[in-house]
Amino acid sequence: MSGVENFWRKCSSCKKEIGFNSKYYECSVSTCTGQRTGYVFCSVPCWEVHLPGAKHRDAGAIEKLSPKTGSGVEQAPKRIIISNISGSAPSRPSAKSTMSHEVLVVVSKMKQYIKDISEMNTSEEVNQILSDRIRTECETAIENARADGRKTVMARDFR
Repeated sequence: MSGVENFWRKCSSCKKEIGFNSKYYECSVSTCTGQRTGYVFCSVPCWEVHLPGAKHRDAGAIEKLSPKTGSGVEQAPKRIIISNISGSAPSRPSAKSTMSHEVLVVVSKMKQYIKDISEMNTSEEVNQILSDRIRTECETAIENARADGRKTVMARDFR
């Protein structure tokens, strides 16, 4: 062999050759993409294989393009977020939170607002009902951000 490879690198999971100018995937977690590890995957299923051993809390597969025969020029990454890898029913984010039963509103401000505009008092039950509605809106906004491939919830996600 002349020392020149006919492929760019091998998949870190299945060891299949990833050619030059070919689509491949990287893990979004920085410890997987460093010089010491440098994991690359030929497909999303191969990327998913490394997840149990890596024990990531939140990871995504980033689609990239391998260099054109040593030029090193890569296309801008396209992030793919896998929200339900295990195949089980999706869990509600609030179920994982320690805040799932906490009051999320500033009660004194809310009561004062109601008093100012209506001269009415406010029952304590209102606190939990409003907090539940806030949680529901936040969960919808989280899903909208995921669908857009972002990890930041923005005002436009509350549609």
